Amino acid sequence: MNTSRPRGPARPALTRTDGTPIRVLVVDDDPDLAEVLSGALRYEGWEVRTAGDGVSAVAEARALLPDAVVLDVMLPDTDGFTVLRSLHEVRPDVCVLFLTARDAVEDRIAGITAGGDDYVTKPFSLEEVVARLRGLLRRAGMARQPQDGPRLTVGDLAMDEEAREVTRGGELVELSPTEFELLRLLMRNPRRVLSKAQILDRVWSYDFGGQAHVVELYISYLRKKVDAGRPPMIHTVRGAGYVLKPATAAR
Repeated sequence: MNTSRPRGPARPALTRTDGTPIRVLVVDDDPDLAEVLSGALRYEGWEVRTAGDGVSAVAEARALLPDAVVLDVMLPDTDGFTVLRSLHEVRPDVCVLFLTARDAVEDRIAGITAGGDDYVTKPFSLEEVVARLRGLLRRAGMARQPQDGPRLTVGDLAMDEEAREVTRGGELVELSPTEFELLRLLMRNPRRVLSKAQILDRVWSYDFGGQAHVVELYISYLRKKVDAGRPPMIHTVRGAGYVLKPATAAR
């Protein structure tokens, strides 16, 4: 398992819809693994509790009322599928990410049939677990990213997030929904280099399939619309990713 914490620019905090921290319960009988996972999730600003068996998991769930559960399939007193049924009695809409060393198709089907939302096999990277949880919470409508306001501005480029309008130098720029989300990510991180993996995670919610070439394609689309006939704002940092910054006027 890759236990390194995410590097590069911090992602905007993901919170519950009322602005309070996301609540996550980590259930695994390996205390070292549970601690590493908990550390990665706390790094996201989330409230985290752990449990090492099924009985403790249900007790912690009753106390925490978690938004998401990272649940090991193999536990010392029962299996994760049985625990999940009890968790649904406590919190019917909880998001569940199964962890398991087994990757057979029948195990995946069993996890989804039991009510799990996603499935990660060991060994895994912390980035993958965090990204999948973020995606689950967003799709379930249980989380949001706080905004300073509905309008973003970088140089002469402006975005009204509520109206979903973009202008450059006062001229309207027509964007597709995916182009809009990609540009919004770049504008929320001005002067910061974002890797293709980070962009895939944030714009395509990780589960797109990890095809890096789609990032290159949509960056080219954005350049044709945002930078065409103007000093460029979208730049490639070779071997690192992409960055948006105010244009430098030609002399």
